[in-house]
Amino acid sequence: MRTTILLTTLAAMAASGCDNGQPSAPPPKIVVRSEAQNQLHKLNDLNRAIGLKRAILDSGRACKRVTRSGYVQEHENLSMWTANCDEKIDYAIFVGPDGSAQVRYCQEMQRFSLPACVIHDDKQAPANAAG
Repeated sequence: MRTTILLTTLAAMAASGCDNGQPSAPPPKIVVRSEAQNQLHKLNDLNRAIGLKRAILDSGRACKRVTRSGYVQEHENLSMWTANCDEKIDYAIFVGPDGSAQVRYCQEMQRFSLPACVIHDDKQAPANAAG
């Protein structure tokens, strides 16, 4: 008798845990963006080059002059930019929501499974970066 009651109770508990309704939608992805990240999309080429060069130099790397720069993509919560320098060195600059910047050599991207340093036009900037 006790076994029957126990099995019935367990079956009822198991059934109550099952949801026969529609699967729930995945929770919305929360994106944290700073004004510093958004401002990079609004700068002209010269001012963007100056800002990215400053990030490169602050990281201890060399860059006499940025010859080309542009937006690559969002990577996790970081905005990825690339800058080509006079010295034939290409950098990936990851700008965080706190205004910090991480600089890597573009030639290292594949080794670390990071996006390639391919510049996209501003039309591919995040929607909340337009201004």
